Amino acid sequence: MDLLPTENSPIAKKHGFRSLKLVNVDFDQEFQREPFGVDYGRLDNGLVYYVRSNSKPRMRAALALAVKVGSVLEEEDERGVAHIVEHLAFSATKRYTNHDIVKFLESIGAEFGACQNAVTSADETVYELFVPVDKPELLSQAISVLAEFSTEIRVSKEDLEKERGAVMEEYRGNRNASGRMQDAHWALMMEGSRYAERLPIGLEKVIRTVSSETVKRFYQKWYHLHNMAVIAVGDFSDTQTVVELIKTHFGEKKSAPDPPIIPLFPVPSHEEPRFSCFVESEAAGSAVMISYKMPADELKTVKDYRDMLAESMFLHALNQRFFKISRRKNPPYFSCSAAADALVHPLKAYIMSSSCKEKGTLEALESMLIEVARVRLHGFSEREISVVRALLMSEIESAYLERDQMQSTSLRDEYIQHFINDEPVIGIDCVLKTIEPRASATIDGLKNVVLKINNLEKEGNISPWDDEHIPEEIVNIKPNPGYIVEQIEYSNIGATELTLSNGMRICYKCTDFFDDQVLFTGFSYGGLSELPESEYFSCSMGSTIAGEIGVFGHRPSVLMDMLAGKRVEVGTKLGAYMRTFSGDCSPSDLETALQLVYQLFTTNVTPGEEEVKIVMQMAEEAVRAQERDPYTAFANRVKELNYGNSHFFRPIRISDLRKVDPVKACQYFNSCFKDPSTFTVVITGNIDPTIALPLILQYLGGIPKSPEPIFHYNRDDLKGLPFKFPTSIIREVVRSPMVEAQCSVQLCFPVELKNGTMVEEIHCVGFLSKLLETKILQVLRFKHGQIYSAGVSVFLGGNKPSRTGDVRGDISINFSCDPEISSKLVDLALDEVVRLQEEGPSDQDVSSVLEIEQRAHENGMQENYYWLERILRSYQSRIYSGDVGTSFKIQDEGRTRVRESLTPATAQSALQRVMPYPCKNQYTVVILMPQASRFNLLRSLSQLTARSRDAKILAGIAGFTVLATCLWRYSRKS
Repeated sequence: MDLLPTENSPIAKKHGFRSLKLVNVDFDQEFQREPFGVDYGRLDNGLVYYVRSNSKPRMRAALALAVKVGSVLEEEDERGVAHIVEHLAFSATKRYTNHDIVKFLESIGAEFGACQNAVTSADETVYELFVPVDKPELLSQAISVLAEFSTEIRVSKEDLEKERGAVMEEYRGNRNASGRMQDAHWALMMEGSRYAERLPIGLEKVIRTVSSETVKRFYQKWYHLHNMAVIAVGDFSDTQTVVELIKTHFGEKKSAPDPPIIPLFPVPSHEEPRFSCFVESEAAGSAVMISYKMPADELKTVKDYRDMLAESMFLHALNQRFFKISRRKNPPYFSCSAAADALVHPLKAYIMSSSCKEKGTLEALESMLIEVARVRLHGFSEREISVVRALLMSEIESAYLERDQMQSTSLRDEYIQHFINDEPVIGIDCVLKTIEPRASATIDGLKNVVLKINNLEKEGNISPWDDEHIPEEIVNIKPNPGYIVEQIEYSNIGATELTLSNGMRICYKCTDFFDDQVLFTGFSYGGLSELPESEYFSCSMGSTIAGEIGVFGHRPSVLMDMLAGKRVEVGTKLGAYMRTFSGDCSPSDLETALQLVYQLFTTNVTPGEEEVKIVMQMAEEAVRAQERDPYTAFANRVKELNYGNSHFFRPIRISDLRKVDPVKACQYFNSCFKDPSTFTVVITGNIDPTIALPLILQYLGGIPKSPEPIFHYNRDDLKGLPFKFPTSIIREVVRSPMVEAQCSVQLCFPVELKNGTMVEEIHCVGFLSKLLETKILQVLRFKHGQIYSAGVSVFLGGNKPSRTGDVRGDISINFSCDPEISSKLVDLALDEVVRLQEEGPSDQDVSSVLEIEQRAHENGMQENYYWLERILRSYQSRIYSGDVGTSFKIQDEGRTRVRESLTPATAQSALQRVMPYPCKNQYTVVILMPQASRFNLLRSLSQLTARSRDAKILAGIAGFTVLATCLWRYSRKS
């Protein structure tokens, strides 16, 4: 398999690679073992360090402490202790107590979770920080925190008791269908090895009862400096100064004179395949997983790297086939993919997984195995190889072009992987597993399928792959270019606005953030909110059905091959008030991306029987999966209480799907993308106007203008979605059948923003939501130790996007917890919100929130996505009146005014103004609980009736996927 085509080959000419050339190399040449382009060394005490200067993003540093200690080192009475140590690191050390590390890092803008976190896996523990370095002392302080983690974690009885609840809640959060399936497959894969019984989350008994002495013993036994590395990648003017800081904070620390050697734990091979039929009543659907185990590869020579690229090409080609099969008549599965990943130090695996219809696991398994056998017998076709070669070369070229623009966090992760070396193990093995909500497949059935395919392969009774015809061009006849009617320069945002001859408005901003990235999105007012209920369900399926047929003039399976070697992604969406399209491409592929947009506007999608059948099958399976999910009743009750029984929010039922008219769905979709004069398109990225403008004029300006207006909506006349927050106090428990007890809480308050100060109020709500999230986490996790995480979200989406009128919505606090104490924690959260309303936050609370927001803003200013969103929102803002520069300026000034005026007193006043005051006068709480016995249910209902009669919750709960393809880096984050 040749990785690169000859320079004069058709594939090279067609895709026009700018940077990749054929070179002669010695395949036996070994790579240097020390990392390239980084200050690398080892201190006298054994600590390894990596320091590199990198300016993406500016004035930021990505830091890490990598420790070669994971859950596989635990003894039976320590199962879960490695993860507990990781939690305790942020809780208390020699210099810090009571989560002061978290408070300090937040005070400099490093938000807990996003910028400061840690992960424990079977083989290692990694502590990560992402901190500003615009002040000299900040980097030194952050490195000192990592030094505390290395040898100074405090493990007292009090510290441990405070953190048990958070760890236990993390454990409970994993005991859902997805977690159980992952655990079961992990145990099957690792059977016979220590890894099988050393999941990082540990055992419930250990989490609840382990002593501080046991935790301390594990920490002192394994946490030694020669098992650790410090990584610092950031916007440093001088890397040697950073090395000296590491030496200052770590150099005086000592390791034990004779630390234990970290043992290796092999995974034994097995002669025969292992089979498992896993029945999971809460599963999101039926699935098949095939895992081939083998020794982990060592990347030592050029040949090793070539083999890795060949492996990547093989997986790409196989996945292309799987996708095409999934789009055939009566497909054996809805989706299927193959991947390779490292499992643990000595082991890697090839993993094939598919999702299929209920009772379809044997058919899916047979199809997967036949395709593997077909490749073994016949290989891939020349077209398949050329497609994946182009795809791989495009990815490599993009990485090469942006080699100097990598994010510091990505480079940090590379050095972490350099330090944490994988170890090989002998053996090549296979594990097959099915997952079903109800039993249908059997072990014998799985074995028979494997035997059948083996026999077909031996006999050669599997035909070669039949390639589809792939057109050469996306657009057969190029359109006549349009022309520019009006051009406006907006200097304050560095953007140019064009009005084209067909009425489409284009706003582009040239940036140099990334050499190989161009983003765009287009929107037009008028969406599903304008439809009568009788048409809503059919038209809401328009994107899904049309997408299966091919909205860009070609079927998805064909378009996939046509786009090989090009970095182009374009998608569509039908929303409540808008219809949109968006894309992501490289500058060299901008023409292709614009061709797809042209095709979107000029293609009439007509539903075919087979495409519709596939879509509706997938939709019905999704609905059935939701009905098995314990959170469905919870989410449905939320919508019902918040928004009534409107068809916009009512859960989709099987009966609704069976009433969908595919012809009407496609007609509606076609109409949404027919009139270019209603669309505004925003483009950001590495654009050369001398090259981009002719392409924009040809493919966007060349879209024919509709002879009569289609969907011309005045945004002030668009309908608002039904939204009426309950006026009384509502507390309700929703009970669902569960395999294992889960509990989720949603606490909601109404929000009303006045039109006259709308810009400032929206910014203010953003600050208040972050303040509430920080304080709830401090109280429920850091003070009481009873939750793992808390989230605060704001919903303002039920209002029509007009220029007038107040905006109503709600703000919600959500967390999961022990079912037994859920009501108590609700009261604690309510008490904290009332306290903030009556006493106000502290100066430190306000300064931390301001710092977190400012650091996020600074990071965003260096990203194309951020500018795309900012300009887009300036067009869609209530204050927009024809001048996007002014709209942008007003929003920016509003943010500045809120920042400058935010004090404990003004934050307190805003909490009283925006939310009910006191908040205990009007709120809703919905708690998801396991279904109780009949007696307990009657008792709880009587207690509930005495308390309240109504209920509500904000926002739905996202469903989980059957199994992530690469679940193998099995880890737990703090």
